[in-house]
Amino acid sequence: MTREAALGFTAVLILLGAGWGLTMPLTKIAVSTGYQHFGLLFWQLAIGVVVMTVLGLLRGVRLPRGRAHLRVYLVIALIGSVLPNSASYQAAVHLPSGIMSILLSMIPIWAFPIALTLGLDRFEWRRFAGLLIGLTAVLVIVVPNAAMTGAIPVIWVGVGLIAGLFYAFEGNYVARWGTAGLDAIQVLWGASIVGAIIALPLALFSGQWIDPRPPFAAPDIALAISATTHVLVYAGYVWLVGRAGPVFAVQVSFLVTLFGVFWARLILGEAYAPTVWGALALMMVGMFLVQPRRARVAEAGPLGDSAR
Repeated sequence: MTREAALGFTAVLILLGAGWGLTMPLTKIAVSTGYQHFGLLFWQLAIGVVVMTVLGLLRGVRLPRGRAHLRVYLVIALIGSVLPNSASYQAAVHLPSGIMSILLSMIPIWAFPIALTLGLDRFEWRRFAGLLIGLTAVLVIVVPNAAMTGAIPVIWVGVGLIAGLFYAFEGNYVARWGTAGLDAIQVLWGASIVGAIIALPLALFSGQWIDPRPPFAAPDIALAISATTHVLVYAGYVWLVGRAGPVFAVQVSFLVTLFGVFWARLILGEAYAPTVWGALALMMVGMFLVQPRRARVAEAGPLGDSAR
């Protein structure tokens, strides 16, 4: 890789991290006026389907519909969208956006014990230490704040962690059972369609339906920007994996967390106790230690990435 290419790929990596990190404060804005999780989930997926369809048409890519493909779409829709995003939207009502970004950085840390359970990886003390440091970071966030001020609701921290746990299952599912020959864009496209089909009756029958007619307020605009940004950044991530390799591209995980906290301060004016900054530093160390071996990253592919 030439120096110019390396600089170009680094710039793309930073842009992707900034874009993914932006989705967290946008989510906080989307839930700020009472919109609930099933309604938000449906429109997030529906907007994603529109954007993915346009990208698919521009690339001349078709969406296979065999039985094995439909099974992949369904599983990824459930463990990669419907379940974790429902949890994230509910937690975002009660937690600061920056805290959500830090909690989601547990994804690669959760992925390690899941990979061990499925026989996808071998035990390493370095990565086990990363797991313990990540869990310590969560305790540093929860315990002092819950004990002294009650500012961080422990139950909603747990819900936020559940979202990351599902994302970790998603990456390991792909590594263990594959995607039936589908590329990452096709999986995201098909899973978004299936997820929207699942979310539509949930939104309607739960009374959480969001009327799409104008006028549009800040939560509506934030949701539209967040859903579009996620699809575009994900497509960019897939492109970067193909050009610079998965080992380089997986470093976006660190940037997503850092930018998530940065955007929360800039856009929402969030301020954090010193313990939260300490937890962020610990989480960065934990993420570094649990980064998978070079071969394992290559096998996992972009759906095994920790960025959301």
